[in-house]
Amino acid sequence: MGLHDPTPVVTGTTPHRRRWAALGVLVIAILLLAIDGTVLYLAVPALTQDLSPNATQILWIGDVYSLALAGLLVTAGNLADRVGRKKTLLVGAVGFGLASVLAAYAPNAGTLIVARLLLGVAAATIMPSTLSIIRNLFTDARERTRAIAVWSAAFAGGAALGPLVGGFLLEHYWWGSVFLINVPVMIVLLALGAILLPESSDPSPGRFDLLSAALSMAAVVPFVYAVKDLAKSGPDAVTAVSLVAAVVAGYLFARRQRRLATPLLDISLFRRPAFSGAVLANFVAVFALTGLLFFFSQYLQLAREYGPLRAGLAELPATIAAIGAIAVVGLVVARLGAGRAIGIGLVLTALGLVAVAGAEGAEHYLWLGLALVPIGLGVGIAQTLTVDVVVSAVPPRRAGAASAVSETAYELGVALGIAVLGSLVTFLYRANLTLPRGLPAGDRTMIEDSLASALTVTPPDSALAHHAREAFTAAMQTTSLVAAAITVAAAVVAWRTIPSHRA
Repeated sequence: MGLHDPTPVVTGTTPHRRRWAALGVLVIAILLLAIDGTVLYLAVPALTQDLSPNATQILWIGDVYSLALAGLLVTAGNLADRVGRKKTLLVGAVGFGLASVLAAYAPNAGTLIVARLLLGVAAATIMPSTLSIIRNLFTDARERTRAIAVWSAAFAGGAALGPLVGGFLLEHYWWGSVFLINVPVMIVLLALGAILLPESSDPSPGRFDLLSAALSMAAVVPFVYAVKDLAKSGPDAVTAVSLVAAVVAGYLFARRQRRLATPLLDISLFRRPAFSGAVLANFVAVFALTGLLFFFSQYLQLAREYGPLRAGLAELPATIAAIGAIAVVGLVVARLGAGRAIGIGLVLTALGLVAVAGAEGAEHYLWLGLALVPIGLGVGIAQTLTVDVVVSAVPPRRAGAASAVSETAYELGVALGIAVLGSLVTFLYRANLTLPRGLPAGDRTMIEDSLASALTVTPPDSALAHHAREAFTAAMQTTSLVAAAITVAAAVVAWRTIPSHRA
């Protein structure tokens, strides 16, 4: 079947009001998943004290969720196309709720790692289902763009709310509460979803290829693991082996997809400049935003000495601006067309990154807050429209597979943003340090490792602590400029490759 296959896939016609009510259900799902992706970080000290995990187990508690999620997105998106998106989402919601209970009451680190793995598996079934249901619910292009803008804002808002929700819960309850909070939300999702969500699926899905599913996981999981290992330990044998395994599996996966009558992922889509340009732009927007905000949080807490809650509130201008993109994205795409609008969004992001680089040295927070606004607005516009271009590039019957491509780009953008920009921050921080000769070797090692460890061995008000903060701030400023340059390059690609037909 061709790209513009008219085959109906939605069971019945969904009235206007019911469509937007159904979108509200999908927003609940994606908001919870986004919060869950970041809520754990603040809970690590408390659960470490309770469960006594070793260093390796702590890493797996943090990493296994994203590894399972990224590795299974393509497979889960295809399964949703086959067995039904509503059914897949609701089954995933049940699994997510049960895994949350297991995580909350985990008696040891091993059980918590298994629970986090199951949470990642369940999240992989929910995420592509939300976008593919939107693709089938909103057949009008302008309505669909607005709906995806709401979806994107929920994603951005959830990621920012994670630390705030986690901080509040940990101040009042035990560490398991950051998982247990998922359960009542999932019950509401199941009750409303069963009533409001329409069912849809691919009427002629073809044979499901298990080998392709295995190869897709073998390509994505080692790659994400290599990126995370590189960020934590630097280049080593584990990183090299993981990258080689990912490249080999990726090559075999792509070759197999070209030969199958019904591929798991239609590789030919990447020959379309609009599709590949949109995936790249989505990846870079997330890469720049996540990489910046992850280390921006450290900057606020370590260099500016904000508490966790105040630091989370200080990042809200970016989130509010991303939500504000809902109001302007329809007007922008109508005036400029998708390609130019995405390009403008990325340029706005780059300007914000440059402004952040200048404002990080400013005494007052006001300039930092203002600098975050164009970043949030630009990413909100770019992400909304790139997701729209990707899911609109395929017929509705293949919406799950296309959604999985977009979300895999998002997950890789998160992992690489933190790893690449994080490695750059660490390198520049060390390069900016000038330590006195008589410093004990142990203290020198701690100070050179990171600003966080430096502040554990130096008095907070000492000249050495002040110098370490200045070195970190300078590293953040340079990294922000590098991220801005990468974002401008992506803006050029989007402008040139994605069509800009005006609505």
